[in-house]
This record gives sequence, structure tokens and C-alpha cells, in this order.
Amino acid sequence: MTVESTLETVFRMESARIVAAAARIVRDVGIAEELAQDALVAALERWPREGVPDRPAAWLTATAKHRAVDLVRRRETYARKLAEVGRALPGEAYDPEPSGPGDIDDDVLRLVFTTCHPVLSADARAALTLRLVGGLRTDEIARAFLVPEATVAARVTRAKRSLARADVAFEVPYGPDRAARLDSVLEVVYLIFNEGYAATAGDDLLRPGLCEDALRLARGLAALMPAESEVHGLAALLELQASRIPARTGPDGRPVLLADQNRARWNRLLIRRGYAALARAWESPRPETGAETGADRAPGPYALQAAIAACHARAASSAETDWAVIAGLYARLGELAPSPVVELNRAVAVSMTEGPAAALALVDALAAAPALARYHLLPSVRGDLLARLGRAEEARAEFARAAALTRNESERALLRARADTARDASPEDPPDRA
Repeated sequence: MTVESTLETVFRMESARIVAAAARIVRDVGIAEELAQDALVAALERWPREGVPDRPAAWLTATAKHRAVDLVRRRETYARKLAEVGRALPGEAYDPEPSGPGDIDDDVLRLVFTTCHPVLSADARAALTLRLVGGLRTDEIARAFLVPEATVAARVTRAKRSLARADVAFEVPYGPDRAARLDSVLEVVYLIFNEGYAATAGDDLLRPGLCEDALRLARGLAALMPAESEVHGLAALLELQASRIPARTGPDGRPVLLADQNRARWNRLLIRRGYAALARAWESPRPETGAETGADRAPGPYALQAAIAACHARAASSAETDWAVIAGLYARLGELAPSPVVELNRAVAVSMTEGPAAALALVDALAAAPALARYHLLPSVRGDLLARLGRAEEARAEFARAAALTRNESERALLRARADTARDASPEDPPDRA
């Protein structure tokens, strides 16, 4: 591996921690991102001459922090700013900021709550957090939200300026402030995991580092907010989905469909953790209308999605999956959080209970949804249904269209293979997106 490729990999994996470490000093996420980029440039200049350090991530973080302290020195009186942020000079010991009740000493979690400040719009919060915490490129974020890249770029730029103008504190907030940001925080953690679980672009289907970061954040949130049902729901969903990762690709790195996965390779520890988190989510569901009694409460979207994942985890094989329950859970999810993607997943479940013809009618009704215009899983699901109905040529065309839409090389190879064999395809379970 070359120095450049090593640096690219390390920075991709550790950029959130580098930005967070700098942000804790300069209290400005936009400047912190620039300092992280400065550290990257310094590495590009020095590592080819001096060699890759034994701890490359620590080198990048230390470089960004040193530059942050230098910037603070130039901008304000060093002693006064140093007292404010609780930092010592580089190389000197320092006492971390005291933790208050319910606080957690995690700079990345602070970064998430900072970028999800209510001064930003919901879309801007999500875009900025995915950029800084998830390390996603603009095109990857655009793909996650099904919007143009220019829109995402503008959101990120405006968001950094807005946080700077509002002088937003770099902290995990308390009480009502924390609750006001929670939905955005959960959304971006979920999206970060999804990008790791099925990468938008590139050669590999999986980006495990993003999945691990999202899991760590979800577990940290569960420890920070033990009474919040949806926090546990998200944690359960990510644990259960992550349990499938070892079986999602074959020895050649190609994707393996859910129906074909070796479930013995599913991580039983993560499944047990998922079950435990799901039980906590359903024991204390979120208020649906602000009522105080348990009878007036209902599970939230993440708890419902975790329940769907649990149905898959409990089935010893694909054939034993309780698709009727899954279809019902998707129907409830669609009522609570309407989305064409939810309806597409519900159609997949319906195909397993009522047959492909019934599901095809549901999928065709989604064809005009603007959000799905370039969503490769729409023609992929449609191709699967057509193949099961014996409409081979139509299925081939849909798989080819799906292959043209995806920007992930592993998924493209799978879809092209399905297009090539559509004529001889036999009924099979849906892709691992249900």
C-alpha cells in the first residue's frame, strides 16, 4: 500500500475524531475541518520523506490540535482562551473538562450534538453531520437524501457559517436542548451506519469503519439517555443489522443476497445485544401524543425497524421468516413515518405473503415518486418481481437499469449478473434491504 493510499484510508476512518479534537479547542466546526485538512496536507508533505508513523491517526490528530492551539494563540490571549477550553500547551498534561450529570466524555458525540444544533434546518444538520462525523463526500450525502450534489454543498457551507455566527458551544447539551436535537442526532447516526452497510459508491459494498462509528455513537447515546425509547430502538436496529455483515459478502467481495446468506455467520453476540436494546425500547415507548400513560404510547420508527430486523434474526432460514409480521410492521412504519422507501420495502414483504403480482402493483404505484427517480433499488425490486412472474425480458431490462443507476461497483456487478441470468431466474427472496 502506498503512502498516499494509507493516508487516504486513515483519514477516511479517523476524520471525525480529528475534526472533533480540533473543534474542542477552536469551538468552530468549520475551522476545525480546515485544520484537519491542514493536517492531511502536512502528512502528504512529510510522510513520503519520513515514512508513515507507527500511529498515523494519532499523528494527524496531534498535528490538527497543535495548529488549533497556534490559531487560538493568534486570535486571543492564550491564557484566557486556555482557561476557557481547559487545554494545556501541546506536550503538557491537562485536566479534561469536568463532566456534569448525564454527560459523556466523547468528543465525537459532542461534535454530533453541535452539528445538530436547532439554529440549523433539519436538512442542514444532517448534511453537515454526515460530512464531518461520517466523513462522507458531497455526492454520497446527496445519494443518501436523493437530492442534487449542489444542494448538499450549499447546505454544508451555510451550516458551518450559521454555527459560527451563532457561536454554538461545543458540548453535549442538557435537558430541553438535548431533546430538541435528538431526532437529528438519531437520523445522522442511522445514515452514517447505512453508508457503511451499503456504500453509495466505490469498489466495496461495505465500509465497516462507518458501521463501527455509528454503533459506538448509538451505544454512547443509549448510555447517555437511558429513558429514551428511540435511542434504544436505533441501537437495537444497528446491532441487528451489523450482525449480518460477516455474511453479506462472499470470498470475492461480491454481495450475497439475504436469501443466500449463511446465517451461521451472523454475529450472535450482536443479535443478543440487539434483542436486549429492542426490549428496552418497547418497555418504555415514546409518547405518541404527549400522554403520560403507557396505554397512550407507541413505538417509534427506529423501534419498528428494529422489530423488522429481529424477525429476520429469529428465522433459522429465509424460508422460515415471518413475512406477514414484517409486512404489518412496515404498514405501521408507513403510517408513522411515510416514505416511498418504506413502501418499497413493504412491497417486498407483501411479495412474500401475497405473491409477486400483488407486490408489483404496489411497486408500479411508486414509479412516479420523485425521490425514487434515480434510486437503483426500485428497478432492482421490480426486476425481481418480474423474474418471479416469468417475465424474463422485462426483468432483464429492470436489472440492467438498476445496474446503470448504482454507483457501487459490487452492487453493479451483482445486478449485471442478475440481468444476464434473468431468463433462467427462479423465485427467490428479496435483496438484503428488507
